[in-house]
Amino acid sequence: MIKKIIAIGGGEIGRPGFPVETTLIDREIIRQTHKKHPKLLFIPTASSESESYANVVTKHFGNRLGCRVSVLWLLKKRLTHKEITNKVMSSDIIYVGGGNTLKMMNIWRRLGVDKCLKNAYEKGIVLSGLSAGSICWFRYGNSDSRLFTSGSKKLIRVTGLGLINAFHCPHYDVEVRRQADLKRMMRKTPLMAIALENCTALEVIDNRYRIIKSKPTARAFKVYWKGGRYFQYEIPCKKEFEALGTILRKNPIQKH
Repeated sequence: MIKKIIAIGGGEIGRPGFPVETTLIDREIIRQTHKKHPKLLFIPTASSESESYANVVTKHFGNRLGCRVSVLWLLKKRLTHKEITNKVMSSDIIYVGGGNTLKMMNIWRRLGVDKCLKNAYEKGIVLSGLSAGSICWFRYGNSDSRLFTSGSKKLIRVTGLGLINAFHCPHYDVEVRRQADLKRMMRKTPLMAIALENCTALEVIDNRYRIIKSKPTARAFKVYWKGGRYFQYEIPCKKEFEALGTILRKNPIQKH
């Protein structure tokens, strides 16, 4: 099966008082199902299962974009592992919401949702989401999870599902501390970091990728340390897909 991930750096989808910003990216998520009215499963674990968030997602993807939306309640309902598996594996799209990434990953691992999502990936179900919902698909991500518990603004490294073998940083433009904390974290991380601004997404189809965006000025970057120096390269936005390995490798240091 063709494996599909669309990880979004951030953006609004219609909260009261906020604009809808990611529609162009969201239409690509739907397009990858090759269905007119695909079944989308929203997983709101990171937001502590906010019902208002679920309503916004249902309105956006359901009323506006034509998906058949359902929600995977892991905290509000005591589902069996079989029930969880059936809901995940019968979907065309998995869309994971933002919030507390560390809490979400711990709950997923305790309930076996991590394994279900990896099976969904192998089946070719489109995996997507933003913020916590984009970090989860990577090996690691820099997360503001401590903000939800202790109020600390210091970002921490959270381990994701590892489907993309890279470090991930969402909200690279709108949350100023992200850039400094990513630089700090990457000193001890040999992997490449993919940093996405809001309204930008990394689309990975099998082992090929491209950057897509819903705002012309939005950008994506590859970030890493090499030879004691810190590098940041913008990843061009192109229509064509390229080999994923090209952005997961560190560029050679240029001699001047």
